Amino acid sequence: MPNRRTVFIVSDRTGITAEMLSHSLLTQFDGQDFRRITLPFIDSVEKVQQVVQQVLEAAERDAERPVVFSTLIDDELRNALKVDCALNLDFFEAFIAPLEQELNRKSSHTIGKTHGVANFSEYNARIEAINYALAHDDGVKPRDLDKADIVLVGVSRSGKTPTCLYMALQYGIKAANYPLIPEDLGEIKLPQALAPYRHKLFGLTISPDRLAAIRSQRKPDSKYASIDNCRFETAEVEAIFRREGLHYLDTTAKSIEEISSTILHRAKLERKVF
Repeated sequence: MPNRRTVFIVSDRTGITAEMLSHSLLTQFDGQDFRRITLPFIDSVEKVQQVVQQVLEAAERDAERPVVFSTLIDDELRNALKVDCALNLDFFEAFIAPLEQELNRKSSHTIGKTHGVANFSEYNARIEAINYALAHDDGVKPRDLDKADIVLVGVSRSGKTPTCLYMALQYGIKAANYPLIPEDLGEIKLPQALAPYRHKLFGLTISPDRLAAIRSQRKPDSKYASIDNCRFETAEVEAIFRREGLHYLDTTAKSIEEISSTILHRAKLERKVF
């Protein structure tokens, strides 16, 4: 078993970008144990010195070189962070210089552009989309579906709510959630409230076993969570999706990120946030 390696994720702002990039890289190393430490808002020499001290202590404690991922913009801070006892992976150093050379211009070296409020139109699109998703959860306001970019339909607990919120937060997509309840099933057709928005609909389905397990956590020993009921509901909604010719996706073994990205691609939605 490999020794545990300490990983420092250092940023002069929120650390979200560095966390995402480092996570993508570290997940490629099965069986390696990582102890992750995220250090956001490292924006002064004094703070960098404190980080360096933590790195030195980790190197001595673990008897292994720590890994330091960083997205510091200021050259002085970036240089101060580099120590011989660690593997230093500077994302901006790796990519900014080649881009400057290719584009034949200097970068702005501005802190916080990725997750700041520099672009108010994008920020407002994100906030409006989040508010829309919250207000249109579980078919609360079907009268406003004309304002949706997409409407997710499916049985209860098939992943609609978290997917709507993720697409709002990450892409600025106004996504509504309309659950197909037992009263909507049996006739193999869309509820009347959804018919005018057929072009915006995207279905989510899930395996009956997985659905029963999820529902049992919420309402154990109920008809709602019974495997027979879950089989009936999933079969009925899939029949509706096929009859209506709707795009739909099985969420059983997919993460929210995978579901959202697939919907964005297959529904040809234009993201409003970058």
